[in-house]
Amino acid sequence: MKKLFSAAIAALLLLSLSACAAKARRCETTYLDLFDTVTTVVAYRGDETAFSQEARAIHNELLSYHRLYDIYNDYEGLNNLKTVNDNAGVAPVEVDEKIIGLLLRAKELYALTDGRMNIAMGSVLSVWHDYREAGLSDPDSAQLPPMELLEEAGEHTDLSDVIIDEEASTVYLADPELRLDVGAIAKGYAAEQVCRSLEENGSEPLLLSVGGNVRAVGAPESGGWTIGVQDPHNTQAYLWTVSLDSASLVTSGDYQRYYTVDGVNYHHIIDPDTLFPAAYCASVTVLTTDSGLADALSTALFTLPPEQGLALTESLEGVECLWVLPDGSILTSSGFPANLAG
Repeated sequence: MKKLFSAAIAALLLLSLSACAAKARRCETTYLDLFDTVTTVVAYRGDETAFSQEARAIHNELLSYHRLYDIYNDYEGLNNLKTVNDNAGVAPVEVDEKIIGLLLRAKELYALTDGRMNIAMGSVLSVWHDYREAGLSDPDSAQLPPMELLEEAGEHTDLSDVIIDEEASTVYLADPELRLDVGAIAKGYAAEQVCRSLEENGSEPLLLSVGGNVRAVGAPESGGWTIGVQDPHNTQAYLWTVSLDSASLVTSGDYQRYYTVDGVNYHHIIDPDTLFPAAYCASVTVLTTDSGLADALSTALFTLPPEQGLALTESLEGVECLWVLPDGSILTSSGFPANLAG
């Protein structure tokens, strides 16, 4: 969570910072301290002060998830995922139920994606993280991780070594070299939990974007929320716009976090088979009701050949996807076009 996960995965259209349009009563506010990315709340409200309080409450709830899921920073008096990683092979760590819930959901999605979304890949991802950071700091000396180093890290990615005791609310990493990395699901899962709570409490419609993981609670009276799907080959343009009503839209792409070695860009979405950045597509956009599922699937599908990804998508009820292939061509699941705006 140390670097930007991308503020423009499926960008909100026509956003402005901390504004409330008096005539249209379209209010929005933006935060920069959650999951090291840009978080935006948008709603139509008649009272700007009440909206600011509403948005601040959403921010505070997301902040609790941010701290719990952080693998880089310690927080006084708090056991988070960094605490769990630091105690790998040492002892179980008692954690908040929000961590237990995330890890249990991640195990379900590991099975659903046949291991393509694996939160136990942290040892491999940390190698790429370190080399990417060094390459961004000194581009002229940027290097690729040695394959032997990646293969050694890849020996410590067995999700069965993540031992969860729900009754005791503890997590234990049985492999001392295993490290958790929840970047493929954390933002979407946190957004989903917050929005479900809002729905259960009768919230009026609003739109939440956590680093581009977009989740709509209901829809404004004028119709669904209109969300742009970026062109990965021209990030200043939108390929299509999608209409959202109580649903989520999440995109993973090769243009979001990368560094360059010898003129070639190496992005952050790692294929668990090759231990190198996946090269099947330029972006994958997932549309479904559950933002955590959408977040995880966007990563998993990015690491699959599009034909296999399409087959998986069509087997899942209520899930639609759009792929942009390296040559710019587009592939969609059967029901995706029906959700286009306009």
